[in-house]
Amino acid sequence: MRIGFEIARRFILSAHVLLKVALVLVVAIFLAQFAMRAARAAEKVAAVRIWPAQDYTRVTLESHEVLRHHMMLVKDPERLVLDLENVDYASVRRQVEGKLTEGDPYIAGMRAGRYLPGVVRVVLDLKSAVKPQIFVLPPVGEYGYRLVLDLYPAVPVDPLMALLRQSEPAAPATQAKAEAAPPLQAAPARMLTIAVDAGHGGEDPGARGRRGTHEKDVTLIIARKLKAAIDAEPGMRAVLIRDGDYFVPLQARVEKARRVKADLFVSVHADAFPRPHAHGSSVFALSERGATSVAARWLAKRENDADLIGGVNLDVKDRNLAQTLLDLSQTATLQDSLKLGRAVLGELSGVNTLHKAEVEQAGFAVLKAPDIPSILVETAFISNPAEELELSNERYQDRMAHAVLRGIRKYFSKNPPAAPVLAAR
Repeated sequence: MRIGFEIARRFILSAHVLLKVALVLVVAIFLAQFAMRAARAAEKVAAVRIWPAQDYTRVTLESHEVLRHHMMLVKDPERLVLDLENVDYASVRRQVEGKLTEGDPYIAGMRAGRYLPGVVRVVLDLKSAVKPQIFVLPPVGEYGYRLVLDLYPAVPVDPLMALLRQSEPAAPATQAKAEAAPPLQAAPARMLTIAVDAGHGGEDPGARGRRGTHEKDVTLIIARKLKAAIDAEPGMRAVLIRDGDYFVPLQARVEKARRVKADLFVSVHADAFPRPHAHGSSVFALSERGATSVAARWLAKRENDADLIGGVNLDVKDRNLAQTLLDLSQTATLQDSLKLGRAVLGELSGVNTLHKAEVEQAGFAVLKAPDIPSILVETAFISNPAEELELSNERYQDRMAHAVLRGIRKYFSKNPPAAPVLAAR
């Protein structure tokens, strides 16, 4: 009897010890998980990037996990308040400080402070009223989770009016009062408008060369040179779809070209290919039925994925925009795109070797304006070490821009628009 009691007593003691050990292990695991979560929270905000532009300013907060947030607008003076939960104050403050540029059209100041326990408040002092959009992007490419804050002007910028203001000649400083009134003249023919689209931008760097050259930088330089060359032509003017380092969604590029009533749309690129020996310049037009080659299909998919990298707010749905961006169905517009492409491709052959001797076709989203002849120009392969050097060379950039202009002139000389401007020349 005593032996049985002793055995039972020892069993109970052993069970009690095991229970204590189990409780200690549970507490240790809980504390370890809590410490890990706390450590992750301390480094939650990996980067803060600001992309100012006249159309809108984008603020991006990158993190390893989805940031819990709350946004509100405050009046008198205009401010935007962004509360972030479970983030480390020191890391947010470090990322926020010194990120603003003087030329930002919408943000005057930006600061971070502690608000409530576990809440960091980021305040944006605004220069004017804005219409903000905020959304989260999942990890893609080299980015983690991104909390994106887009600040649009309360009164949208009209690109057509901005273009017309740029085209107005400056009034003379002085004028003699006794000067006779000039004789009446016939109204001039309308200006030909070319939409020049610099590929990629902002959060979307495009392709990268081995030396670190970014496609978005090269395309903007060449696009600006092309605009300057077009503006110097009598009867022609150009509008840049992107005139700075910021992201423009593909559909918005097409819509902007249509809003300025562009006669042509030229998208400038400098792409990459998995094999570094790929070289030469190319011109692409839209395809209704499929790509003309495997490489063209691969390139179109890569360019169309730019919205995933640059970041598009999928919660915003514009019916009018959707109606204007239907797949190209007008045969005449497609034929004009091919004619324009052939004219430009012929001129590019004098600057660089051609990757393909014919205009290729694929389903590029940026070429889907239903009423504007549109082409995409691959100026060179940035993935090719020799061509990467050329793309960074100012002389090559000038020659490429003027070659595209000569192609445009050749196209208009054979295909004058309704109110011909170049035909008289």
